[in-house]
Amino acid sequence: MDTASSAVKSHKQQLLNGALNGFGHLAADKLVPDHVSDAPPPVEVLEKELPVVDDGQVPLGELVARVVQQIYAELSESAETMPNQSDVARKRILANWVVKTKKNVAKLYAVVKWSRDSQTVQRSMNIVAYIMSQQEQFSSAITSVENVRDNLDGARMRNHDILTSLDVLSTGSYQRLPSIIKKSVIPPTPLSDSLVAKTLSDIQTIMQYRLRLHELIPVQMSHYTISQGRVHFTAPRLFKASLCLTGAERTDGWFFVDAEFLFKVGGQEALQEFPRVPSGILKRFITDEVDARLGYYIPPPPPPPGAEPPSMPERPTLPAGTIDAPLVRLFNFLQTMSLSYQLEILGYQAQRMRSLGWAKHLNARFLDNKQSLVLEYWVKQPSPPLPNSRLPKVNLPPFAGTVKISIVPGSKSQPPPSSLKKNIRPSIHAAYRAQTSARSRILGELQHVAKLGHLQPSDDVERLCFQVDWETSKGAFGLPSIPPEELRFEEDALAINSEDLDFERLLARILDKHIRAVLLALSFQLHQFYIPHVFTLPGVVRFINEGSLHSLHVRISPSEIAVISIDPRTGRMTLRDTGALAAAARGPRFATATKNFNDSPYLIGQHLFSLRQEAILELVEQKAMYLGLQSHRKRNLPNKEMQKFGPNVRTQLFVSLAMFANHYLVVVVDDLQLRFALISCHVVSENPYAVYGIKDIAWLDFDRIRNISADGVKSQRDFANQEGTGAEVYTKFVLETSELRDLYHYCCARVAFMKVETQLKQLSIQFSYISPSQPPSLIPELSRIQSSLARSVPALCVASRQLLAGAPAAEAAMPNVRIIPLNWWTDKGLQFLTCIKLKYVQQPMGKAAAGSSGSTVIRPSQRIIYDTQEAVVSFLGDNVDTLLKEIQDEWGRVSQMVVIAREVAQMAENTQWSDVRLLSFDLQTVQFVYAQDYTVLVAYENPDDFTSSRFHLRFSRLKPEQEAQGMVVDQPQGNPHTDAEPFLRNILIRGHGRLASSVHRLVSILRDTLPLLEELERMAETWNTRPHRTLHTMVDTLPKAAGWYRLVYGDSRYALDFRLMTDSRLAILDASHSLHLGGDIPTPSDERHVFRPIPGLAEIIKCASKDLSQADQVPPRSITSIGIGLICKASSATVVVKTVHDLVAKIFP
Repeated sequence: MDTASSAVKSHKQQLLNGALNGFGHLAADKLVPDHVSDAPPPVEVLEKELPVVDDGQVPLGELVARVVQQIYAELSESAETMPNQSDVARKRILANWVVKTKKNVAKLYAVVKWSRDSQTVQRSMNIVAYIMSQQEQFSSAITSVENVRDNLDGARMRNHDILTSLDVLSTGSYQRLPSIIKKSVIPPTPLSDSLVAKTLSDIQTIMQYRLRLHELIPVQMSHYTISQGRVHFTAPRLFKASLCLTGAERTDGWFFVDAEFLFKVGGQEALQEFPRVPSGILKRFITDEVDARLGYYIPPPPPPPGAEPPSMPERPTLPAGTIDAPLVRLFNFLQTMSLSYQLEILGYQAQRMRSLGWAKHLNARFLDNKQSLVLEYWVKQPSPPLPNSRLPKVNLPPFAGTVKISIVPGSKSQPPPSSLKKNIRPSIHAAYRAQTSARSRILGELQHVAKLGHLQPSDDVERLCFQVDWETSKGAFGLPSIPPEELRFEEDALAINSEDLDFERLLARILDKHIRAVLLALSFQLHQFYIPHVFTLPGVVRFINEGSLHSLHVRISPSEIAVISIDPRTGRMTLRDTGALAAAARGPRFATATKNFNDSPYLIGQHLFSLRQEAILELVEQKAMYLGLQSHRKRNLPNKEMQKFGPNVRTQLFVSLAMFANHYLVVVVDDLQLRFALISCHVVSENPYAVYGIKDIAWLDFDRIRNISADGVKSQRDFANQEGTGAEVYTKFVLETSELRDLYHYCCARVAFMKVETQLKQLSIQFSYISPSQPPSLIPELSRIQSSLARSVPALCVASRQLLAGAPAAEAAMPNVRIIPLNWWTDKGLQFLTCIKLKYVQQPMGKAAAGSSGSTVIRPSQRIIYDTQEAVVSFLGDNVDTLLKEIQDEWGRVSQMVVIAREVAQMAENTQWSDVRLLSFDLQTVQFVYAQDYTVLVAYENPDDFTSSRFHLRFSRLKPEQEAQGMVVDQPQGNPHTDAEPFLRNILIRGHGRLASSVHRLVSILRDTLPLLEELERMAETWNTRPHRTLHTMVDTLPKAAGWYRLVYGDSRYALDFRLMTDSRLAILDASHSLHLGGDIPTPSDERHVFRPIPGLAEIIKCASKDLSQADQVPPRSITSIGIGLICKASSATVVVKTVHDLVAKIFP
């Protein structure tokens, strides 16, 4: 052990001596640290070494973004589709959307809370992956050891070297080993520190002497330093290089040590992807190439004495009058390498942009042995030819422009040739001018004279620089030419800066200039449009420059501006509206126009004119949509019929009169104004593609109708009259929403009077006319919804036996029913008010049945109006096609609520239930007390849907201080019947004669089960609030049916069922016994049952019966044992249930 320790110390001392004396590559302070700590590394360092595993995981941000996008998309879709639907449908859609969105947001909230443990889960997955990797490595190591063991079996030792063994045994050392082995094994005597320092000082002096007197140094490398036995050259913006001499003789050459390329990468690429200091294969390549160039004219060293010279090609010799310039060759090579490296970086950035979405629109390739980078931007994808297209075919160039970045040689007297070419943008000159300044040239000439005299160097300095050429393609956007002044850059605007290599920035400058020039040329082209007063007025077409964002604003309607811009990535012209969020419905129109612009940019004027006509028509169509009017752009009218609208008609909009088929208000759009006509159509041919004909056409005097309107809105028209806004050309196209509504109502007034009676006749209802000269006094609310125009339309009188035929409680209505048409002259739509006077009725009561300000008229819902004084109920119908069904359904719902309220009001008198009393009744709901202070509210499941036939029950209780005022306070937790509501509501049965009996049955079940539920609730609260309770010793109560409740003990293995029987009897049974399966009590091994039989239940029943009988707590013979339970009176449920529960509870700890 001591021998091994001493050997280790000796080896360590040798390494230290070698490092200190120059034989090692590491310093002593780096070989042996000053302090060695045995403390374990921190947890953060250990976690970084773990592999990252993200299988099956989704970023939380992506999940939140998808949920928000889905909610926004659904809300946007509903906002577009809901205006054309009825109020009931809109409410239903909105309610469904709210419920669905609430569920999704709740789920998202749960996921966000779960994500708090994501770091722990991620760390655990990483640890598992690390352990699995270690296990795999251990298994691989074991396998490798086993393979070595198997291979060693066949190994054999070589024969013994007897002579060497004798030498070692006799002399103590080897006598026959080659000298080369001794030299390679035995380390030489290390140099002393002073000798190393002296050697470095001498070599540095020799370097300085040669560089100042003999070596020809390029001006670009004139900045150099000498330290640590090396000379460090710096070529600004190109490279740094370190050299060293092979010896002190004049003929000894230089050899390469290291280099660093001077550049900085801009944009999003990291510097690690482009190392400045070469390493690995690249450094070996540079070392070999530089050493070969430095020693190009140096003869090889002579071979060792006695050795044969190797066969090598003969080295070239210097011509007469020439001096070797190795540093010039070094500069030329590293300069080419640096510029090529920078060009490769620019090419990589271009390919990176292609991979990020530019691949289809940007081509990049190297030319001239990778000395030039050529890029073609805004590459046009070939579009398939349109069938039967009438547009002229024009061949467009495949791309919009080219950018060429080249490495070109410079000259002493003139800048690079890029600035001399015609129609090519100037390239960078900053680095070139820095290399070729007057001071540099003078220093170079002085150096040449001082060191060379009349001799010539073997190599000349090559001055290279970048040249950027930009050229646009003619006719790329359908433009014959672009003004040259719009394509000029300032000097050095396209300079390639080695301190900030960013191809994306360079390309962005070129694209910005190209976009600006194209938009200005398009603006000039639109001002020359062939149709006058369209795009020629001031302000109609404007070029907008907002920093780096350029656009062309074209006014195409009184309130709409089309923004034409060019996508810098694709080079495609895009068309959008200024109000992008408010113009979601215009998306398809702008998408079609954008496609037309890019397919045929030479026809952009015609496309914008068509878009203008369509935009004006869409404004009218949008106002019709806001008013809820149905409109069509096309009707199946022959060309002969279309000529009736005039020769200069571009487009038209047919607005259907909602209440009158085949009648339209036509808005005609021509070149200068809007015109309006009222037409009536008839079907010419009966087939799936019916052809219509115009039976009558009447042109409307729009100015006269507009003047009739007292509250005309003139904001847009006043804006259109302002000069300089570009909207004065659209004065005749302004149509306000109120003006369109007046036109629509005016048309309806002309054809509506006889149509109302016709629609009612289609329902096969016989009616007679009554004069509505005075408003009906029995419904005062009608006075505010009537109008003077409606007074001229008579009301209808219908026999109730015909209208309510087949409806329940039809005998409760008086003989005559009045039907009054309403709102056909407004934008609310046609309605029918049906008034029915009742023969007998339970008077409404409660807070909901009280009219406002002491009025006798109440309105339980939007469809029902009730006059309590005259006993008249009125129904509002919205759909004439289903008017009869609406009246019958509404009448059936009201009549059934009347029956329930009447039966409840008579219960206290006809039965022994003295505490049952009616609290409120308003024709839509009935609320009453069924026992003590327990209340129930009966209503329909969906009050707004008149077709709904299911009842809904809501249980609550009365507070003692509020019981006297009849005020009900909802306490869902205080009424034990709340959980059984889904079962109890099925007791109420609609139908002739069955509803009254089902009301009695409902009240009877509620009263009989109330003592049981109160006791179960009390037991559960007492049992679950014990001091030493656990999850396995708690109880739970749940309803199974209207009269069936279950008490579950502990971990849900034992339970008691409480079933209400006829004659107010209660059965207490073991829940493990099913009444639908025959046989004895099942054993725990019976897999058909979830619950297990309660141990000793029969004995418990006997004990309970005996205790109750002895204590006289129940009437005699009121308890009957049935083996699996007992039967008792429902009135005794409180005592019996408590006694049985106390005995059963003793079984469980």
